[in-house]
Amino acid sequence: MKTERLYAITMYLLNHGRTPASELAKQFEVSVRTIQRDIDSLCCAGIPVAALPGASGGYEIAHRFEMNGQAATQRDYSWIFTALQGLVTATNDPGASQTLEKIAALGNPEETGIVLDFSALHEGDEQLLASLQSAIFSRRAVQFSYTNNDNETRIHRVEPVALLYRWYAWYLLAWSRVRKDYRTYKLVRMRDLQVTDSACTVKHASSEKILRVMEKQDTRAYVQVTLRIKASVRVRAAEYLRGRIVEEYENGDVRMELDVVENEQFWFGALLSLGDDAEVLAPESIRQRVRETAAKILSVYEKNYDRLLS
Repeated sequence: MKTERLYAITMYLLNHGRTPASELAKQFEVSVRTIQRDIDSLCCAGIPVAALPGASGGYEIAHRFEMNGQAATQRDYSWIFTALQGLVTATNDPGASQTLEKIAALGNPEETGIVLDFSALHEGDEQLLASLQSAIFSRRAVQFSYTNNDNETRIHRVEPVALLYRWYAWYLLAWSRVRKDYRTYKLVRMRDLQVTDSACTVKHASSEKILRVMEKQDTRAYVQVTLRIKASVRVRAAEYLRGRIVEEYENGDVRMELDVVENEQFWFGALLSLGDDAEVLAPESIRQRVRETAAKILSVYEKNYDRLLS
């Protein structure tokens, strides 16, 4: 167990650079003292780990150090193969397929017991994914028509950074030339994509760093919604809404809380799909929104019914 942890610490430091002992302890679920002993063991084994003091200090490995090219084990190749299989199902990218073949030949992967099938992520437009990937690799700006949550459609000119799948949909992470900051754009809302001849003008940090900064600067309005969910739809509610069950009633009903972006539609549509098996207890603004939406739906069907009878 210790040998595996020492190897993992070495790889972590190589990939992440200077890291405080407290962060390493949290990452590997051990005490800071254990991390200190592990670092001593690495140094004794010839791994050049330096300890840097101060508020911005931590442990780091000298830049001159390189791992042996055969560090990956047979099991490692199997995990890489499984992840690549998932990527291929998600994008059908020829480059990823070729890499998958190479890994299969190099590692002779074993069965991991996990299948990642993301074929549902194509959203009906593989060409859009392929075009955006091409723009990202060639560092070319793109232009597209985009409709936001308020049903406003505008032309956007951006520098693409990365494609990401989160919140059950594909997004483009990009630098907006107009807003002068990073934005995410939902692919299903994009139309008339053009890859321009204009080269990207900004040297971007890694997509992971950009997303971390964006999360800290998130200015969207969040609201905590409290629901009473009937026992008959408890499993569906947990699946669709991903809320926290804070109380269970004697009849099997539950009280659920969820923190959501107030003006986003996905969670609200999932809530409406539960019909009268879910009741909003708070806040009153969401109760009112449900009432108004239900009234509009009812009025549509009443009009249609009257027209059919006439």
